[in-house]
Amino acid sequence: MALPDLDKAVGHSFGLEIDGVQIKQISEVSGLKMEQDVIELKQNTVDGKYVIKKLPGRPKAGEVTLTRGLTDDSSFEKWVKDAHFGKMGSARKGGAIIVYDYEGTALKRYKLTNAWPKSLEIGALKAGDTSVLTEKLVITYEQMEVE
Repeated sequence: MALPDLDKAVGHSFGLEIDGVQIKQISEVSGLKMEQDVIELKQNTVDGKYVIKKLPGRPKAGEVTLTRGLTDDSSFEKWVKDAHFGKMGSARKGGAIIVYDYEGTALKRYKLTNAWPKSLEIGALKAGDTSVLTEKLVITYEQMEVE
């Protein structure tokens, strides 16, 4: 469903899709960005003025952090295990971060190329604590495209 011109998307629901498998329980996504190098060309103009021109360089690889409540789903752990033991053929995957609207329809897809897990962090364990236990997965990727 398209949003009216003056309405903005509310990013209240996210998901991760890796090799066709969807994980919708993501509660936070951070660090998602597209970036490229900047090349400075320093030269003199025809009339002798010194100028600096900025030119687009190579795209940079990136990292994104996904946070979700701890569940019995072991997909993150299996993926991390492949990467940590050097099974990069199975660890490098194509996927996407998906932003859903209030009806569950995908608004935007951020496609990740050759993504693999860099780290998995479990939230602090405290006796008697009533907060939700979380796990943070840091994914590194070679390229990101907005679909």
